[in-house]
Amino acid sequence: MPPFDSTLPLRADPYRFIRRTCDAVGSDAFETRLMLERTLCLTGVEAARFFYDRDIFTRAGAAPRFLRRTLFGEGGVQGLDGAVHEHRKGLFLALMGPGRTDALTERAVAGIARRLEEPGEIVLQDAFERILTRAVCDWAGVPLGPHEKGETARMLSRLFEHAGSVDLRQVVARIARHRADRWAAKLVEAVRDGTHSPPRGNALAVVASWRDTTGALLPPKVAAVELLNILRPFVAISAYLTFAAHALATRPEERAALRSDPDRLFGFVQEVRRTYPFFPALVARARVRTVWREHAIPAGRLVAFDIWGTNRDPAAWDDPDAFRPVRFRDWQGDPFTLIPQGGGAHATNHRCPGEWVTEDLMLAATRTLLDRVDWSALPPQDLSLDMRDLPGLPRDRLRLST
Repeated sequence: MPPFDSTLPLRADPYRFIRRTCDAVGSDAFETRLMLERTLCLTGVEAARFFYDRDIFTRAGAAPRFLRRTLFGEGGVQGLDGAVHEHRKGLFLALMGPGRTDALTERAVAGIARRLEEPGEIVLQDAFERILTRAVCDWAGVPLGPHEKGETARMLSRLFEHAGSVDLRQVVARIARHRADRWAAKLVEAVRDGTHSPPRGNALAVVASWRDTTGALLPPKVAAVELLNILRPFVAISAYLTFAAHALATRPEERAALRSDPDRLFGFVQEVRRTYPFFPALVARARVRTVWREHAIPAGRLVAFDIWGTNRDPAAWDDPDAFRPVRFRDWQGDPFTLIPQGGGAHATNHRCPGEWVTEDLMLAATRTLLDRVDWSALPPQDLSLDMRDLPGLPRDRLRLST
């Protein structure tokens, strides 16, 4: 049976706790408490279809306060529902939809290629964060001085690397959030008062001029949160790039297969997204009284949905714990089976609109890493993944010698 309160066990094993507990009780759901609040935990593809039913669940007030104060910010799209959510989601789809971020991908990959040409040792995760910060700020129309790239990269990366921490890093994340909100709000206000004029159609210009469903401009603090909801997630793709590099470093047979069969690259990227520990779970609240299997769910009940375990659901994936890119040759694109960045439809569900640019950047960056790195000559390091951290990066952040 699960413990009375699962906060500490979940914190100790954030990716595997829900799936392992479900396996132990022989069900795809179990009841427990998180931070003393009664919670139903769910896993699996069928649970995903249930969890993403907008008539049953709401995101408003569901995310823990420490995540709203660090990762998401207050008033952003993650906490909206219904028509208001769809309207706000339109902001992101207009900027990040299919084919709209090609120039951003090109900027980022060019920066990665240049960095790999420089001699010396690289801490790959740190380098990716700096490169992606510069690329997305340039693309978005956000001005960065010559010495600001590293400072801004640290600020943005702390929003996702430290957001789930319960130690002093949580304080660091909150400080970074306050700084980021002030910084972004000043950018929005500079556009609105005419002291900064980014090119028309750039992300900063679009966010600053976006109007809500009543026709009013977004309050500066909310517009700042949404600007950061463009910048921060793109910098967070650095984790996926490091995961792709980790798969190349630890699987020489995959390197050989990718070189002999370039068509395998799509499956490789999707298998990295499916199997590596990016984000463990999502939460929502029941709008209405409902039932899942034998579990009665009263209105207002907190529900935690397992991303990690659903991506490895044996009902959807043959040999789910194996790293097998060929499985994607026949994959039909079911929006509830591969959900590392959320499930359902991008326009109406809480699925990340940055998923397309994530895939595009991973494809292009993996080609560059495969071609330009001598993977047989890595410096000595700990390549194990830190499964207690969010995201679960390699403990030494993956070091290369160029």
